[in-house]
Amino acid sequence: MPAIDYETEYNVHARVPEHPQIAARREREAKAYRAQARSAEIGVVYGSSRRQIYDFFPAPGAAKAPLAMYIHGGGWRALSPSMFSHMAKGANANGVSVAVAGYDLCPEVSVATIIEEMRAAALFLWRRHRQRIFIYGHSAGAHLAACLVASDWKALASDVPADLIPAGYLISGVYDLSPLVETTQNETLRLDRKSAHACSPLFWRMPPGRKMEFVVGREESSEFIRQSRSIADTWRQAGAETRYGEIANANHFTVIDPLADPQSAMSKRVAEMARTVAHMPLSSTAGPGEIGTQDARVAKAGFPRPRE
Repeated sequence: MPAIDYETEYNVHARVPEHPQIAARREREAKAYRAQARSAEIGVVYGSSRRQIYDFFPAPGAAKAPLAMYIHGGGWRALSPSMFSHMAKGANANGVSVAVAGYDLCPEVSVATIIEEMRAAALFLWRRHRQRIFIYGHSAGAHLAACLVASDWKALASDVPADLIPAGYLISGVYDLSPLVETTQNETLRLDRKSAHACSPLFWRMPPGRKMEFVVGREESSEFIRQSRSIADTWRQAGAETRYGEIANANHFTVIDPLADPQSAMSKRVAEMARTVAHMPLSSTAGPGEIGTQDARVAKAGFPRPRE
């Protein structure tokens, strides 16, 4: 059996030569949606750096709408929330409020630090809204979203539900980072075998009761398809409720287009899952606590132990 060419398999830009045109269209659509969403809060600060912000798009006319968090892609190395404002459009139109979250980028920070930043954003949202969070994301954002679903929230903060993020819809993610160690992307990611394994949610212990859907574009590489199918199977065997699906006629960049269409099956499914999360009763939690520093959270909680 020939060795897998990971450089080719994970080079999404080379596989989709029209990606600059797709990115330009995406930015136009994001800008247009921000202009349309007059009640949006742009640049809400949740952390200490200029990239630790989120843009909040409340559902129109809903005082206590279901709450979702979208995490953008970019290989942990690029892009920002302002390029993905329209990823809230479909969910908003179906009655779901969305925080489009940003984070610091590699190589200025590590992938492990980005995971902690996304946890900090989720804790900030909890303390602001006192609602469980439905998570969705794309590419690197799907990886980060999977990490949040699998997080031990009680080890991070005493005032949050253990199942703060009990469900997610993850699109074209990389859940085992070890293949990236062998690619030129790693010049920026700076992963070694140990850190790649530690940051791979495929190998984390899955808390009980989680519900996940993993989808990927049918035109994506065999590795991206394998990644989504593998985590869906692995987490199902660990007790989670999972589904796997492929989006016809979609590549790594166009696979998220349906999120901007309120009538798409993807937008309706995201909204349905978010409503299910919102209807879960909140268990009693401790009184308001301090978020603390990210370094303190890392020292206290770290990552879930790998499965034996």
